[in-house]
Amino acid sequence: MLDRTSSDIAERATALVRTFLAKRSVERPVGRDDDLSAAGLSSLDLVNLMLTVEAEFGLSIPERDMRPANFRSIARIEALVTMLLQMPVPVSGA
Repeated sequence: MLDRTSSDIAERATALVRTFLAKRSVERPVGRDDDLSAAGLSSLDLVNLMLTVEAEFGLSIPERDMRPANFRSIARIEALVTMLLQMPVPVSGA
């Protein structure tokens, strides 16, 4: 079973962001509330980060939540993932 604690979500989100920054050769530390665009991520990186977050946490981000504001910082990503993981999973009916 996946660990869904807040600290685990934060650690995993931080690791994802660091991977994206490393691809951009950005080696400076990024805090939880730092603006990821200002840290060096492009708008394309943010789109790819959205897709990576979906895969990492096994969730589907609703279109209404696919906004740059939700991916502006590690804290925002953590809040979004936490909210989505707490939502009930819809039961598919016939």
